[in-house]
Amino acid sequence: MVSHAVEDYLKAIYEIEEDFGAVTTSLLAVHLDVRPASVTGMVQKLAKARPRLVNYESHRGVTLTPAGRKIALEVIRHHRLIELYLAEALGYEWDRVDAEAEKLEHVISEEFEDKIAALLGHPTTDPHGDPIPTKEGTVAEPSRRTLTSSQPGETVRVARVRDDDPAFLRYLAELGVTLNAVLIVTDRTPFDGPLHIRVGGRTHALGRGVTDKIFVELE
Repeated sequence: MVSHAVEDYLKAIYEIEEDFGAVTTSLLAVHLDVRPASVTGMVQKLAKARPRLVNYESHRGVTLTPAGRKIALEVIRHHRLIELYLAEALGYEWDRVDAEAEKLEHVISEEFEDKIAALLGHPTTDPHGDPIPTKEGTVAEPSRRTLTSSQPGETVRVARVRDDDPAFLRYLAELGVTLNAVLIVTDRTPFDGPLHIRVGGRTHALGRGVTDKIFVELE
């Protein structure tokens, strides 16, 4: 039986790898809000587990083994299905679903998971646009084109928002920058200045700290 703490670590490794590629213990410490020494101790434990759950070498980072990846994807499937169920069936706002899903992802049964998936029509993405792994453990490639890379004159659709900070998600919602919203890029201030977008008849200037977390597709 895998502990909740182990599941959290494996999920975090997968999510960091999904966004940044290389997974370092310092990134894990920030992601999980724990001390670096605690992270090192845990990844060493996971590397010695049977079956081995991660590969780890000091100063070279951490990677999931097939066994570790399987567990991570199962937890992520639970998490993202729960998020979508909370949003679609219970009317939760997208800034509130992550915290609730964190509490429930470890405890739902496989039968409950199957019933949620069937009720929702076997969805492929969660309320933030992140891909939901299949029951078989496959997962679609997430959108990787950031709003930052968009150019004036382009019209784009919000495909994914990679941030679970409730305040950030509420801020985007207030601007009208929600999943599937259509944005018109009107201008870019020189020298790494803000990107100007129009959505819902209003124009906003967004800094790179915001646009790097918004993934889009061309309309």
